[in-house]
Amino acid sequence: MPKRKKKSKVIIIFWSIVIVLVVAALGGAFLLYRELYKPNISISDQKHPHYLYVPTPAGFEDVVNILDKQGLLINQKSFRWAAEQMKYTDASVRPGKYLLKPNMSNKELINLLRSGKQTPVNVTFNAIHTKEQLAQKVSSQLEATSQTILNLLNDPDYTKEMGFTTDNVLALFIPDTYEFLWNTSADQFIRKMKKEYDHVWVDSLKRRAKEIGFTPVQVSIIASIVQLETRKEDEKGLIAGVYINRLKKGWRLEADPTVVYALGDYSVNRVLSAYKEIDSPYNTYIYAGLPPGPISLPTVSSLNAVLYYTKHNYMYFCAKDDFSGHHSFAATYDQHLLNARRFQKALDRRGIRS
Repeated sequence: MPKRKKKSKVIIIFWSIVIVLVVAALGGAFLLYRELYKPNISISDQKHPHYLYVPTPAGFEDVVNILDKQGLLINQKSFRWAAEQMKYTDASVRPGKYLLKPNMSNKELINLLRSGKQTPVNVTFNAIHTKEQLAQKVSSQLEATSQTILNLLNDPDYTKEMGFTTDNVLALFIPDTYEFLWNTSADQFIRKMKKEYDHVWVDSLKRRAKEIGFTPVQVSIIASIVQLETRKEDEKGLIAGVYINRLKKGWRLEADPTVVYALGDYSVNRVLSAYKEIDSPYNTYIYAGLPPGPISLPTVSSLNAVLYYTKHNYMYFCAKDDFSGHHSFAATYDQHLLNARRFQKALDRRGIRS
């Protein structure tokens, strides 16, 4: 065979091999691009945000199962292949709450889950009376279970570390809206609340509490009663003044909200005489002084109403018979009886028996 023809044949073979390799490389690149960048998340309801919750602890298979059960993955094999290429393994899984966007690609989803860039949770609590209610409310918004929260609130060593007892630990929680990560633990939640408490109870307020003869916890207990007595901000200081007058004179508080708390039925509209005989340390008709702990979570305005209470000579108050939510105040028992009878008659007219 002539050398020229032989050389030409070699060149043809060489370029054929090159072309095959280029085509294969392009095919592989196309496959890689398609599996990484094409949409692989399907969200049926695109009008509302869709969140993926990755629990603690969770591994790669858990993530796949969660995505699958929610019908989010268009192609599970594609996701698994992309995860392998991007080295998204058990060690890469980060628990949390993640916002998914419609038509996310495998690359976008894996980058999000691996980054740990969670969507924060706004945790709100108010109108809370007991530790059980608080634990349930918080656990409905965070990963921490109600039982793990309750266990810490009932642990005397733990509450002592926070500066409270198991009876008065509710004073630690100031009602508001707080930002957390969804996978916040029970301990992390409570410790953050301690920081928020310290932000409220600055040195000047602690000094003020001491000036009026109370500890911050005692102020919280009084404020929790005041808060349940009225929703009128302009009356909180007046009612706080009544209770402080009673405490100074050594009287029992005889606060209806403490009876309702002892009863455990917060739907009660009328405190009957029989209720006042409930034997509970929270029943201030029977026991002198303050209850063992708060009977609600007092707001900052309620705390301030006690700290800067209105000084007066009133010893009694009663809801007005116009059901406006305001109260009639009295310095003498005789005047109080007149106010009370008017209100009781108004209750009778409306058929409110309990």
